[in-house]
Amino acid sequence: MAQPQSIVTRFAPSPTGFLHLGHARAALIARRRAREVGGRFLLRMENIDAARCRPEFEAGIIEDMAWLGIVPDGPIRRQSDHLAEYAAALDELRALGLLYPCFCTRSEIARSGVAPHGPDGPIYPGTCSHLSPDLAAVRIASGAPHCWRLRTARALHAVGPLRYEEEEECGLVTCNPLAFGDVVLARKDCPGSYHLCVTHDDWVQGITLVTRGEELRAATDIHRLLQALMGWPAPRYAHHALLRDASGAKLSKRDGALSLRRLRAEGLTPQEVSGRLGF
Repeated sequence: MAQPQSIVTRFAPSPTGFLHLGHARAALIARRRAREVGGRFLLRMENIDAARCRPEFEAGIIEDMAWLGIVPDGPIRRQSDHLAEYAAALDELRALGLLYPCFCTRSEIARSGVAPHGPDGPIYPGTCSHLSPDLAAVRIASGAPHCWRLRTARALHAVGPLRYEEEEECGLVTCNPLAFGDVVLARKDCPGSYHLCVTHDDWVQGITLVTRGEELRAATDIHRLLQALMGWPAPRYAHHALLRDASGAKLSKRDGALSLRRLRAEGLTPQEVSGRLGF
């Protein structure tokens, strides 16, 4: 595949814990791809989860990256600073008739017994999709907890078949966003879900190549749908294999033994850590 002259990549951690070796590898991959062609490498803090994201984790991420020699080519973008932008994108989708409020809890969906599993978990059976606008408005006005779901089938019908460029496939991949069902794009306490915020931010930051772990590959189908609906250009994608522990499980922030802070405390140098990761 032809390579663009200018590449913009990004590393987008959630500050819900400190970085481990898997995060470091993802950041190094993104930076290397940008540097290969004189492009730009950006840093984004995906911190819309106010209950779990903490300032000390963000500070730790920045410190660990600097220790490893990973410095972004521009200011850090923090999602918590841009909630109004996500709300505006939701308003556009709502105006197109592609959103509806859902009052079902996760436990109610799980107990329904009719929800098959998709890439994000149980596929929503559409219980609230048939509520009248008047009834939904009354429930919202009463303060009932709710989220906003995308009418995925209607949205796909509006844009037609979708594909994206995946480097690991050396070509175009056909999307199947229907596998996700009617995904959540916002909740009452936050005007954006991961799917909405990440695609919006990739557009705003001008990301041309998304490098990320293979566990997020399925999500690209929904991201392409949102990009098509909103008129945001689609970047290329390169989903890399995950770094795993001795048991074969993917690394977790809870695995302190493999955190960069722990390795630093044990006396490892940045060069030794980078070398362990193949850089």
